[in-house]
Amino acid sequence: MPPRCWTSSDRCVERRRAPRRPEHLIIAKNTVVSLDVELSDIWGKLIQRSGEPLQYLHGGDGNIFAAAEAALEGKQVKDRVEVRLEPEDAFGDCDESLLRVEPRSRFPEVLEVGMRFEGAAGGDDASLIFTVTDLTEDKVVLDANHALAGMALKLSCTVVSVRPATEAEIRNGSADDPESVILRILP
Repeated sequence: MPPRCWTSSDRCVERRRAPRRPEHLIIAKNTVVSLDVELSDIWGKLIQRSGEPLQYLHGGDGNIFAAAEAALEGKQVKDRVEVRLEPEDAFGDCDESLLRVEPRSRFPEVLEVGMRFEGAAGGDDASLIFTVTDLTEDKVVLDANHALAGMALKLSCTVVSVRPATEAEIRNGSADDPESVILRILP
């Protein structure tokens, strides 16, 4: 439908819609989205809550779980979304090749469950972070899987803000604008 017009002194003047203000933007490709996020297990036990809004570049760049990104598409400020994430949609299944049992003698004298060490898995040159998950007198059990691997999760989030991404953010594929003065000053 063409824009409405009226005649004023032999000319047609278009009535244009005012541009949408940022608080009315919807989440779409190449928008930067800020979310308040809660992650819990499927029974509702809270695992983590964001202390401040988390930002990501919307548009399939892998900056957020794909299932959550799909659920957020078309939403706007103050909308709330809840998504159930199966292990394959979140941190993956547990990979047994990332579990190790090592001799206790290879570790420092002071060793506790939860301590982390860098190492390689099965001759792979890539370094991984292993967490001590169990200790005995002569053995140490290490796990390089994500702590939430193998778990179904519930992601609940509220949209705090939506804004157009800058060209630099789009080029980088993330919401962190490398040309920002703040990012250049901070380490």
